[in-house]
Amino acid sequence: MDVTDLDTSDPDARRRWYAAQERAIRADRPEALLEAYDAWELQATEPSAHAERRWLQVVEDGDVVGTASLELPLSENREVAWVEVDVVATHRRRGVGRALWQALAARAAAADRTRMGGEVTVVPEGAEVARRFAAAMGAVEQHREDHLVADLPVRPAPVDAAYELVAWRGRCPDEHRAAYLAMRNQMNADVPVGDLDLQAAVLDDARLAASEERLARSYDVRVAAARRRSDGAWGGYSLLFVPHGATYGWQDDTLVMPDHRGRRLGAALKSANYAVLPPEVTLVHTWTAPSNTAMHRTNTAMGFRVVEHMYEVEAALGPTIA
Repeated sequence: MDVTDLDTSDPDARRRWYAAQERAIRADRPEALLEAYDAWELQATEPSAHAERRWLQVVEDGDVVGTASLELPLSENREVAWVEVDVVATHRRRGVGRALWQALAARAAAADRTRMGGEVTVVPEGAEVARRFAAAMGAVEQHREDHLVADLPVRPAPVDAAYELVAWRGRCPDEHRAAYLAMRNQMNADVPVGDLDLQAAVLDDARLAASEERLARSYDVRVAAARRRSDGAWGGYSLLFVPHGATYGWQDDTLVMPDHRGRRLGAALKSANYAVLPPEVTLVHTWTAPSNTAMHRTNTAMGFRVVEHMYEVEAALGPTIA
């Protein structure tokens, strides 16, 4: 089976690759959240300084029937290759997925990576084709998160009177950047990763600025943060992305700093972001590890419901998968 690299310089080839991936994913996962096309296209055409990315495909009779992506971190976790494989439903069980996996493994090994990691997502009580495929490729489940969605509006959650709300869109204002960087790095250090052995990303101002600039091209980026009135200490933040022109939002980080927990700041900060969204945004997606019981309770109390289970898996690179 012929696995080829996507020609990212060809706009039509990019569109066909993305359409095939979307068709493959939505066959099993009607509520899947895909990366917005323009955000994916930016990665494909303007490489990041922190990751090398490649896209693979299997084409039969002019149709893309299977897609794969390879991300090679260049800053932290340089021994890992992040991968994804998707096969159009009508072309499964013919070796397309295995061929793509083997091609990914070969490229990852050539880049001196010792393990491959990825995400496998399934609908509760649905077919678990993806989990069975990952297991057959030698991938071991290391962490689980739930994919939840909430219809807007949600029940308001006021900010504790001891705190003031500080909000911005796009680039973090200069006067808040040091505090925001400290909270972002705390979040990176605290985020649950199960049994995965990973280095937390460490942001500095330059890396944050580069990320903000790239994100702004595809998303309306909204941040709500809480600052204690008595001493100016920052208690937490919540980060939300809304793809340009979309009717949904993607809830990313929500952090409450250790000394500020127990005041329902997480719910208040999420609620503050949702309350000012334009009326056409009617749905929010988020991911939370079941082991993160406090945030899981916060989400369900706000009206979020579980629609998918996501498993982070990992496979050693070696003779068993080469």
